[in-house]
Amino acid sequence: MEFFKYTKTFNFMGKSKFAMAFSIALMLASYAVLMTKGLNYGVDFAGGTIVQVKYDTTAPIKAMRDKLKENPLFKDASITEFGSPDEVIIRMKTSTGSVTKDVGDVTRAALKGTGNFKVRRVDIVGPKVGSELKEKGIMSLLLAILGILIYVAFRFEWRFAVASIVALVHDVSIASGAIALVGLDVNLDVLAALLTLLGYSLNDTIIVFDRIREGIVKSKNVVLDEIINESITRTLARTTLTSLTTFFVVFTLFMFGGEIIHAFAFTLLIGIIVGTYSSIFVASPILLWFGFDVKNYHVKLAEKAKREAEKKRMREQYESGVM
Repeated sequence: MEFFKYTKTFNFMGKSKFAMAFSIALMLASYAVLMTKGLNYGVDFAGGTIVQVKYDTTAPIKAMRDKLKENPLFKDASITEFGSPDEVIIRMKTSTGSVTKDVGDVTRAALKGTGNFKVRRVDIVGPKVGSELKEKGIMSLLLAILGILIYVAFRFEWRFAVASIVALVHDVSIASGAIALVGLDVNLDVLAALLTLLGYSLNDTIIVFDRIREGIVKSKNVVLDEIINESITRTLARTTLTSLTTFFVVFTLFMFGGEIIHAFAFTLLIGIIVGTYSSIFVASPILLWFGFDVKNYHVKLAEKAKREAEKKRMREQYESGVM
């Protein structure tokens, strides 16, 4: 479906300096938040214990806090609503692996007298396991970025690869800053959202790069910024429709999906916005700044075509017995 019709070329590259200044400011603000406030690592990475409790009526959080203070096991425990007023999560930063009794039974005994409730879930992660998960999570992000760098360099050219990596770092940095700003717990679901963000942003960037490369090959124009403007304009309908449909789906999950996927959906919401923005205003202008030369690229393509034609001719001579 063609929602937008290609009628004129928009001057995206004319706004590239302002856009890059805006992006740099956002990244610096994100790094400032990360350094001052830091990421709030959840149980998956920091280790600890989560107890999910559901009441028949609205959970008496104040009474729960008073009761739990009486037990040293729940020292410094946090109690928050979980999706609805009758359900809460009790979080303890330290794991209870040394406790001989069942944590669920201890929780039931500690909350006795606060109302009718049942313990729905108990998750325990030791600090060593949490540290290992954090290291492997960071490693997975770095390996994904390295794999993307190799893939794009092989498929396009090294300038395209570096531009795509800069755009991905831009997206992950801003998304991480937003996570730190709102104080979300960083668990495996957030890591999954960041990896999903890498794939989404790269897909958007590759589509734009494909159209830019097609424009470089087919167009007689050798002015790169004009080719980029025309290529982005031609992909604008696809980019808009894809981004909006994805955004509405993730927004629905964010609003109605419940507390379990709240952090995942929030990370993807930010990622969709910055990923769409970066494919146009971050990745593409870097090709200009790295001095990509259209004439030299045409020469390389001509030389490559000449080599392939020569190989084909020699293969045909060999197959026909003429040497």
